[in-house]
Amino acid sequence: MITSKKRLWEVIFASSAGTVIEWYDFYIFGSLAAIISTKFFPPENPAAAFLSTLATHGAGFVARPFGAIVFGRLGDMIGRKYTFLVTLMLMGGSTFAIAFIPQYASIGILAPIILLVLRVLQGLALGGEYGGAATYVAEHSPDNQRGKFTSYIQTTASIGFFISIIVILGCQFTLGKSVFNEWGWRLPFALSGFLVVLSYFIRRNMDESPAFAKLKKEGNITKTPLRDAFKSKANVRLMLIAMFGAIIGQGAIWHTSQFYAQIFITKILNVEYSSAQTVMAVAVTCATPFFVIFGTLSDRIGRKKVMMAGLLGASLFLYPLYKGLDHAVNSGTILETKITPEAQVSTYTDGKKLTQTYVKLPNGKTEIKTEIILPSTTLFIVGLLVFIQVLFATMAYGPIAAFLVELFPTKIRYTSLSIPYNVANGIFGGCSPFVATWLGSLTGSKFAGLYYPILLTSISFIVGMIFIKETAGSKLEDE
Repeated sequence: MITSKKRLWEVIFASSAGTVIEWYDFYIFGSLAAIISTKFFPPENPAAAFLSTLATHGAGFVARPFGAIVFGRLGDMIGRKYTFLVTLMLMGGSTFAIAFIPQYASIGILAPIILLVLRVLQGLALGGEYGGAATYVAEHSPDNQRGKFTSYIQTTASIGFFISIIVILGCQFTLGKSVFNEWGWRLPFALSGFLVVLSYFIRRNMDESPAFAKLKKEGNITKTPLRDAFKSKANVRLMLIAMFGAIIGQGAIWHTSQFYAQIFITKILNVEYSSAQTVMAVAVTCATPFFVIFGTLSDRIGRKKVMMAGLLGASLFLYPLYKGLDHAVNSGTILETKITPEAQVSTYTDGKKLTQTYVKLPNGKTEIKTEIILPSTTLFIVGLLVFIQVLFATMAYGPIAAFLVELFPTKIRYTSLSIPYNVANGIFGGCSPFVATWLGSLTGSKFAGLYYPILLTSISFIVGMIFIKETAGSKLEDE
């Protein structure tokens, strides 16, 4: 391990900068799902178009395990550094290309097909990125502070998510809603090209990690990391424990708190889009330092205790938190109603305004668009309830990079870490927004979608409590 703190911070900065950009690229799609659904899918059925967009969003997560297999193998064979340079360029190029896809009205069915292909490429890239960044930082970190330093990698997902919201709101404010909805939504995707080039120059001069460099010098690099990872029953068992005992629950609460929360607030509760996005950005920003706080705490009291506390909290409190969101938005009685040619506006006793606008669809039918404008006191309550959700996610997510790195031997670490992480977090966790929204539409219940993340966090808590052994403080050289 290296001893220079200055060098270690350079490693963290270089790794985090690229990973933030990759998450930004990945999440602007989810943040713009409502607009994308109107551009790339048939307009006759808005509900089906939105579900199709969420399914395309989920396809990126489904592709992540395949990216883990491809890039995990490369990372264990040719090195951590070069592999996540490739993933960075693949992610950035795919995101940049989304900005230039013609709409459904221009090229028909080709529009959603091209969008799906690019989304899958994004997923492949992200499947290789996280494992590389986490492994690279962990292999530079001191044994007794690995939770602290790897937790900075954990913050990158929320920072990328936050930047995506800020860029979207900035473009929307500058251009105006109508222009943004017409073509300005493409700008956040186009910006990715500049960010990726910047990150490439930051990353290209990094050295290989000490642990991998030592293996390479000794001639112990595996030529078949995928086979080696699966031929050992003990290693496969560890991968399964990691997947079901920690990652599926962590992925479920993370994606629920940051993505399904958006969908629930804007699409189900009909809160005005820009204020909802602002609340999300503030809540995520306030919670982000807790990744490092809980990662550091895991160095002192253990990874397992911190992760299990987050999973248990999510299992017990997700449902009450969403009931609280519903109550905050829909409480109060109507004080007065004004009907104009454009809309019907109702004012509530607590200052909320409900606007119902009649919109003509391309198929000739009329749709009522409902939007609720909340006063600042109610927005604060909504933000607090979102913050608590994200706080549980930081507990489950903050220590997990250190835990996974300590679980597997150096020779096959990139592969062994990346596959269970991306299967569990990508498929189970990443599909949470789609599954939750689908369950809600299927049952007609506002809260039916919560059963899925509650189930996953409960499974992880039970499996983790029984099978996970503490890894904090272990030496990576001891294989």
